[in-house]
Amino acid sequence: MMTQQKAIAANKLLFDFLFILFKICKMDIFLIVLALFFVVLGIIGSFLPILPGPITSWFGFLLLYFSEKIDFSLSLLTITFAIALIIWILDFFIPAIGTKKFGGSKYGVIGTTVGLIIGVISPIPFGILIGPFLGALVGEMINNSKGEKALKAAFGSFLGFLASSFLKLIVSLMYLGIFIKKALTYILV
Repeated sequence: MMTQQKAIAANKLLFDFLFILFKICKMDIFLIVLALFFVVLGIIGSFLPILPGPITSWFGFLLLYFSEKIDFSLSLLTITFAIALIIWILDFFIPAIGTKKFGGSKYGVIGTTVGLIIGVISPIPFGILIGPFLGALVGEMINNSKGEKALKAAFGSFLGFLASSFLKLIVSLMYLGIFIKKALTYILV
């Protein structure tokens, strides 16, 4: 009986401490947690055509900018936005460039995107890698390309997708590094 009362008292003390801490800095903690959510979502978005990876991560930076406790300058916010915007624009061209370099058509590019979406939602292993390739291949076949030409264009489209995803992933991981550095200065101070 005595142990249960001590546990209740300890839980109440912990709850009171957390409540006071939350009340003191609840907005900053909320902004940091929400910013972390957007930065991680940006990393996931590096592979999903639905989410623009670096731009999603950048929204996390925007939230950090509004935090009173974290020093996030307007110049850093502007530079990271410019980089995210450039990567977002390049994302539209890199798969098409890969397809065109290997002799593909716009059907191959469209097929890559459709294949990626199907690959993401399908339950097959490595669907995110197999989907774009098969999508580009089917797109080229619909365009009446012969077997070897369609295969070559599908490979080019797949390489373009991989290059674009890798570029977005690198930038999003760099943004995660910036986030960790800024968040650690808040935690350690």
